[in-house]
Amino acid sequence: MPAIAVTEATFERDVLRSELPVLIDFHADWCQPCKVQSPIVDEVARELEGKLKVVKIDVDKNPRIAASFRVQSIPQLFVIDQGQVAAHHDRGVANKQQILQMVRPFLPTQGNELKPADLAMLMQQRRVVPVDLREPAAYARYRIPGAVNIPAADLPKRAAELQPRDGRLRVLYARSGDEARDLADSLGKQGLQVGWLSGGFLHWEADGLPVERGKPA
Repeated sequence: MPAIAVTEATFERDVLRSELPVLIDFHADWCQPCKVQSPIVDEVARELEGKLKVVKIDVDKNPRIAASFRVQSIPQLFVIDQGQVAAHHDRGVANKQQILQMVRPFLPTQGNELKPADLAMLMQQRRVVPVDLREPAAYARYRIPGAVNIPAADLPKRAAELQPRDGRLRVLYARSGDEARDLADSLGKQGLQVGWLSGGFLHWEADGLPVERGKPA
């Protein structure tokens, strides 16, 4: 669903008491950059439905809320997590990737979903094995350190390799997170439990985590 309009009368209920993190888009009808920002925000709302609440607040109709956030230019975006300001974007129109990067640290995770920092920690503890689902050429150029390569197309016939015989959970990752999530869900229905990396290799790189380059040893 697209972003919902919030007013001073509904702000406490819809934002401060929200169980989900909230993305606020401050805007006004006369603001041309806001009209550019609005469909991007709506796209994020649809993509993250159930994980993120997305609201829009008209600064002219809700001046007290705008004043409490010290909004002096629009569009501006805020992330509210557990009733507190957790992140802020005030440098003009934000693209979809910037918004996703801003909200991602506050999104709830599924049981088998790992964020990059969590995966990095488990790798240090030797509790997981990253499994790169990309094509061999991409894997050979750069990958998460210690990852093994099982291209997504080969996964059905190589699923047995994902069994945690050494006690380490296999964690799938692709370029982004969707393909790994879908494959992990499919394997789970077959009784094979694996993890998957939220945001994929792109998120791993964006977080500045180590990357292994060149042909694997």
